[in-house]
Amino acid sequence: MPELPELEVVRDVLTRRMVGRSITSVEIIGSALVVRDLTNEGFVQTLTGARIAEVKRRGKFLAFTLTDAHGAPLYLTLNPKLTGRLQLAAPAAKRMAKTHVALKLQQSDSFEESDCSELRYVDQKQMGQLYLTRQPPEQAGVPDFAGMGPEPLDLSFDDFKLRLKPFRGEIKDVLVRSDFVAGIGNAYADEILWAAQIHPYRKRTSLTADEVQRLYDGMRSTLIEATEKVRAEMGENIHLKPRDFLNVHMKTGQPCPRCGAPIALVGANQRITNFCRACQPGGLIKGM
Repeated sequence: MPELPELEVVRDVLTRRMVGRSITSVEIIGSALVVRDLTNEGFVQTLTGARIAEVKRRGKFLAFTLTDAHGAPLYLTLNPKLTGRLQLAAPAAKRMAKTHVALKLQQSDSFEESDCSELRYVDQKQMGQLYLTRQPPEQAGVPDFAGMGPEPLDLSFDDFKLRLKPFRGEIKDVLVRSDFVAGIGNAYADEILWAAQIHPYRKRTSLTADEVQRLYDGMRSTLIEATEKVRAEMGENIHLKPRDFLNVHMKTGQPCPRCGAPIALVGANQRITNFCRACQPGGLIKGM
């Protein structure tokens, strides 16, 4: 699942490559399961001729602000979920398998004729959705959008502590809740907890004040550093998902970069959790 670091880099690329350009044609390929036209005006007809004014990331969503061919506000919001990806490609380039939507863009004076001027939505399992609305997504009823918590990098430590207190479950489950903070999923929750040296199945109520500080610091450092590593490895290839640099997630059996012990794997609730048993010790500790 794309998380904050990947989507932040995708947003940067799309802002540079798409803002100010118009959509000259729209194609839905095969099944239209990923498309949700909440305007009831026709997804293809309404998007054709629209001009892209802004690209934002909110949590694990990408939100495009547009003006339609008549100058009226229009919004396209992507929730890629588990397997959704965007790809920039030349219109003549072969499409990836499971490409469901293609938006052809007006040629830009900033790039050559062979420039990647088609934005494609690719989704192997058709789990994600593209919502077209006349109101901003937080007002238009886009599922799971309005209820998101703040961006994790916007939180002060005091605000982080206050938001954490009502939750009483396992700390990894808290980190991936979008109503706690927006944009952290399974992979980066593992990385944050490794950075903080906290066992993923510790109860939130067992964390000490020092551990809460480490959790906050680990969240910030992990997301900032990962974003820069993704930016360097992804480049303009926004359909890629570079994660080889991760310390523990999907590194089962490999040596922990910190202590050398083998990385453990626990599969529960249809979710893979990786951590180091040696430097992320378990057990209950009374605390906050």
